[in-house]
Amino acid sequence: MNTSLSSWLVIFVALFAASLPFVSERVFGIVPLKSPIKKSAWLRLAELIVLYFIVGALGFFLESNAGNRFEQKWEFFAVTACLFIVLAFPGFVFRYLLKSQKTNTKQ
Repeated sequence: MNTSLSSWLVIFVALFAASLPFVSERVFGIVPLKSPIKKSAWLRLAELIVLYFIVGALGFFLESNAGNRFEQKWEFFAVTACLFIVLAFPGFVFRYLLKSQKTNTKQ
């Protein structure tokens, strides 16, 4: 896999993974919760953090397969965490802003 393809793969996986906690009522999109329980915002945030590290591990794996892995300092992780939060914005809008707008128009 060439470098350009692996970079786009990480970006698309990050976009999907960042929106997943907000789009699905299942934990990590796989494990269903008991029926009367809805996912809380704290659980969604915890999922977002875990998925950030999973996508980071995928990027680390692809980078080490492509050749030499570069050393990353705290600045890299701060920027990528902020980027991951920005990528979660469409899912957040879907969950909290669009759903409440649809509820308000029905009343």
